[in-house]
Amino acid sequence: MDIYSIMLTVFLVLNIILAVFVIFLERRDAGATWAWLMVLFFIPLLGFFMYLFFGQNLTRRKMFQWEDRKKIGIDELLASQIKGIKAKDFRFQNSIILKCKDLIYMHLVNNDAVLTQDNSVTIFSDGRKKFDSLIRDIKEAKDHIHLQYYIFKRDNLGKSLINLLTEKAKEGVKVRVLYDELGSRSLHKKVFKELMAAGGEIEAFFPSRLHFINLRINYRNHRKLAIIDGKIGYVGGFNVGDEYLGLNPRFGYWRDTHLRIEGSAVHSMQTRFILDWNQASHRHDIYYAPEFFPLAESTESVGMQIVTSGPDSEWEQIKNGYIKMVSSARKSIYIQTPYFIPDASLLDALRIAALSGVEVNIMIPNKPDHMFVYWATFSYIGEMLKAGANIYIYENGFIHAKTLIVDEEVSSVGTANIDVRSFRLNFEVNAFIYDSDVSKTLTESFKEDIQLSRKLTAEDYSKRPLKIKLKESVSRLLSPIL
Repeated sequence: MDIYSIMLTVFLVLNIILAVFVIFLERRDAGATWAWLMVLFFIPLLGFFMYLFFGQNLTRRKMFQWEDRKKIGIDELLASQIKGIKAKDFRFQNSIILKCKDLIYMHLVNNDAVLTQDNSVTIFSDGRKKFDSLIRDIKEAKDHIHLQYYIFKRDNLGKSLINLLTEKAKEGVKVRVLYDELGSRSLHKKVFKELMAAGGEIEAFFPSRLHFINLRINYRNHRKLAIIDGKIGYVGGFNVGDEYLGLNPRFGYWRDTHLRIEGSAVHSMQTRFILDWNQASHRHDIYYAPEFFPLAESTESVGMQIVTSGPDSEWEQIKNGYIKMVSSARKSIYIQTPYFIPDASLLDALRIAALSGVEVNIMIPNKPDHMFVYWATFSYIGEMLKAGANIYIYENGFIHAKTLIVDEEVSSVGTANIDVRSFRLNFEVNAFIYDSDVSKTLTESFKEDIQLSRKLTAEDYSKRPLKIKLKESVSRLLSPIL
């Protein structure tokens, strides 16, 4: 037997062993299992290395712990809210929050997501306005600034933000910046040299031992949070970079959705930041301090829960929240997402809603930033067209918003895309908002975007070239592992 035959035999045996491992030990869902088996057997050598990079499962251990949560009464508040809802004597501020009590209870029990009813919300769809607002708030900071972004670029916006943070650190404001190392792979801590010299602290999430070589492709921290003095919080889709200001010619105008929040919901955002920071940090662990959780000063009454999900969790909390919202719809559903790759449960919920007469509206980009994901998206869009949904292709640049609105009463805005990666593989955070004014504002924004979009019809979809259909078919087969 020659050397090539021996090598081929070895690769085949390794593939079989790896296939057995995938099926019997990792206990994935069936769709992901079949997708990986297809990769392993159709491209034996490359498939093996792809699995090593992309397919390893994260042990579902308790990654995030913070004993000091007891000091701010989170456990007692959760127990009180759960007990009150069960006993039907919990005080809901308005009829919409009451109407959503099942969704609220689910997030309380499965995600420790405290319900707050004293928030005010400002919505941003334009990157310049969002960062102008964030910069103003940073300039006014008196005690601390906590920033967390999946992508933090060292371009003009990134450098100007770092310079401002350095100034605040020199004033005595405590500055902490947490970024995902893979998302911010062009970034190096030396960029923050002056900020660190001024007392700022910088951490990277799941860093690699070798710069530019990170084997942990999955399980990235996709969250975007900013907390100023424990009083103001930001959450949504914008990262830090010039392209989010519409300055990248490839994408053009960047359409996203981000929230500025004041009220007790900021305490939940602060807790999430502290958990993520302490997981990433080995030197600067954050302990409880009253200044992290000041009394809320908002005079408005927007109901909200800050819901997180990640591969360390038993449940897919944000996806389950989406399904619960969709299932409760009676009139309308509005979805904006850069990727539309729902799993079977969410796809069924959306199809059932459309087939039941609910007006389902979905808006996606007209250009890809990830090719396989883009073609998989169009495959699933075809399913929704058949069910009678309205599909809009955003033509005014790139839409990156992660927004779901049901009946113009309840909405969700955050970092989670409608795809398997966001539901199972990334760490995400969304605000679930129980308020008609906020939901109607988001709906009006969607309707304005329709004027900048092309409506996709079933006839247009059926005229796709054969090569496009082939791309969609292959991408759909791979969608459970995209």
